[in-house]
Amino acid sequence: MTVNYNEQSGFIPTGSIQWDSSWPELANDADRQFLFFYLEDRFGVPAGRFDDYLLFEKGKSWWLVRKSPLISAASRLKVSMVGIKAFQQINQFVKPTTKMIRIFGRDAARATLNIETRHLRRLGAGEHLPVNLEIENGYVILAFKGHILGLGLLIDGMVRSQIPRKERRLFIPEWY
Repeated sequence: MTVNYNEQSGFIPTGSIQWDSSWPELANDADRQFLFFYLEDRFGVPAGRFDDYLLFEKGKSWWLVRKSPLISAASRLKVSMVGIKAFQQINQFVKPTTKMIRIFGRDAARATLNIETRHLRRLGAGEHLPVNLEIENGYVILAFKGHILGLGLLIDGMVRSQIPRKERRLFIPEWY
């Protein structure tokens, strides 16, 4: 049997985008659903909030880019970074990045810890903070006076800051 490979039979042509090899891969639907439903389940951030975004992946990290008609033109460019790093896999946990939480954490309806002034220095020094939260172990959003600082990791009633050290000094001035 001879097949003519010039004929296009059995499929519908799509307008797929040819990405330069420097771009990470577009995340598959299963990863996309898992990550955004995790945000909805853990923090109450609606998964639909991300309908206007593309999700890219490379290794154990994912990046978020707002959908735009210009993405097709940009896809031909060599890039060193795409969008904002949104998640990374760390052991058994998927961790939203500090930047991701600072942008979308204001939409959170749960797993948020509003800390007081006296707790800032302790968290900034890397100490654990005892809390009484009725949620499972995992990440919590740290907020101070209505501002999202970043994430903390709750393990057995103790929270430890996950805010990068270099950024802690921005939120925890010496006079606290």
